[in-house]
Amino acid sequence: MSSSTAARSKAGAASRSTAGVVTWLDERLGIGALTKKQLRKVFPDHWSFMLGEIALWSFVILLLTGTFLSFWFKPSMAEVEYMGSYANLRGLHMSEAYASTLDLSFDVRGGLLMRQMHHWSANLFLASMTIHMLRVFFTGAFRKPRELNWMIGLALLMLGIIEGFAGYSLPDDLLSGTGLRIAQGLMLSIPVVGSYISFFVFGGEFPGDDFIPRLYTVHVLLVPGILLALITAHMLLLVYHKHTQFPGPGRTNNNVVGFPLMPVYMAKAGGFFFIVFGVTALMGGLLQINPIWMYGPYNPAEVTAGSQPDWYMGWLEGGLRIMPNWETNLWGYTLSWNVLIPGVLLLGVLFALLAFYPFIERWITGDDREHHLLERPRNAPTRTAFGVAGMTAYALLWIAGGNDILAYEFGLSLNAITYFMRVAIFVVPVLAFIITRRWCLSLQRHDREVVLHGYETGVIVRSPDGSYAEIHRPINPVRAYELTMHEQHTPVEAPAASDANGVPAPAQGKERLRSRLSHFWYADDVSKPTKEELEAAAHHATNGSHALEDGHGPASGNGAHLGIETSGIVGGQDFGLEQKPKAP
Repeated sequence: MSSSTAARSKAGAASRSTAGVVTWLDERLGIGALTKKQLRKVFPDHWSFMLGEIALWSFVILLLTGTFLSFWFKPSMAEVEYMGSYANLRGLHMSEAYASTLDLSFDVRGGLLMRQMHHWSANLFLASMTIHMLRVFFTGAFRKPRELNWMIGLALLMLGIIEGFAGYSLPDDLLSGTGLRIAQGLMLSIPVVGSYISFFVFGGEFPGDDFIPRLYTVHVLLVPGILLALITAHMLLLVYHKHTQFPGPGRTNNNVVGFPLMPVYMAKAGGFFFIVFGVTALMGGLLQINPIWMYGPYNPAEVTAGSQPDWYMGWLEGGLRIMPNWETNLWGYTLSWNVLIPGVLLLGVLFALLAFYPFIERWITGDDREHHLLERPRNAPTRTAFGVAGMTAYALLWIAGGNDILAYEFGLSLNAITYFMRVAIFVVPVLAFIITRRWCLSLQRHDREVVLHGYETGVIVRSPDGSYAEIHRPINPVRAYELTMHEQHTPVEAPAASDANGVPAPAQGKERLRSRLSHFWYADDVSKPTKEELEAAAHHATNGSHALEDGHGPASGNGAHLGIETSGIVGGQDFGLEQKPKAP
């Protein structure tokens, strides 16, 4: 028997063995039909959907690198004398947690690479989740039936922040100890129970001897387990509800246009994992992060100059720095509003507001339908404006968290920066809201003009009477479809004050408030072109074109706009064009 024949025989035997195992499992678990159906499930293809994949693969990298680090890290507050490779700290007394982290950085082969990959992937995990949530918000992907998945995503983001804070607190260096001291201050600011919470968390007076072992258990077991369960639930709901998609030809609320999970999407997702892993490895090998040997071990009597938390905690730091020194003494107890409001209430109110936002918007708009098509942000100007205002407030708080660095680097007054931020945090987001809303409405008007009159070619023509005009050409029908497929919303009308017989209606203050908010929500929205308007624009453009070709007649204004032809676009509702103008 030749070697090739033997190889084919072995391959056939392995294939039959695998098939036998699969058949055995299918006969007992009935997974064949279910697996076949799910493997053929279609997923849409758009670059913005990769943001969620980056978060998923970053979490996988966190699990892999964290497992490696757990083999050498010692979560203990026991005091030891460091005798490792880093000469500048040799002979210094420190905790076992800090000493083992130094050993990981200098004495364990590949330890520093794993440490830095772990830290960078944590940053990528939170950054990609944040941008992914922004994409979901601005495109309206949180609407019915995905409200629960939106709340799961917020829970993942909050747990990711807690997990990240716990992770960089474990080495027990001076920088992380400073952050823990701030966290203890936040606990103590909670009325009545704050001191008990601090005592329980730290096992006594700060910093205590039990905190690092407890935090290690939370970091490697409790929070990752909850994260894994929530990610699983998030993915299952994604499959159950089917993936959202951007509007386009052939895409409706009842279908998904894209590629099947197997083999196309799985191949792309698998390749994308290696890209994320490779980029994270490059960052871990080339970009230094959290050099704990430069800070030294934690000492409660010391603090590092220019201390800065990781970026995802910077906005809370900024709130603490610009909050005025407000305190209230009641019956011998002190309420520290300067810590409680920016450090505890701000985080709680923000995530509660975001969690209930889908229900708030649904109540205001009166829209209780299922939505599987995404919206362009410009076509939801009020929502987009609120999102940009929130991002602006976040950025201002983030900048305020580095007010000392800004003052030092630019030679500015620290107090002047703080006073400016106290005013800007209330004024600038409002300006951002107004500007963004007007910008979205302007983009809506531009889209309407493009659909009616075509795109600008840059070609200037002169008519016999000496006037000049620019030639416009029809846009692609697919593009016209995308620009006109969005829905036209009608505000919720206020209930009548009395019935047909003149009998006053019962008090309906909530419904009247809803009507006012709905009118504000949809105020000034630009209506889509109607069929009649498109026909008139096409007729006007055709006449203007003939006038130019014949060399006579007026060619100024819209007469030179070669608009969209009637065929294929004006002919029906296929392109999302409504037959009637929007209701006032």
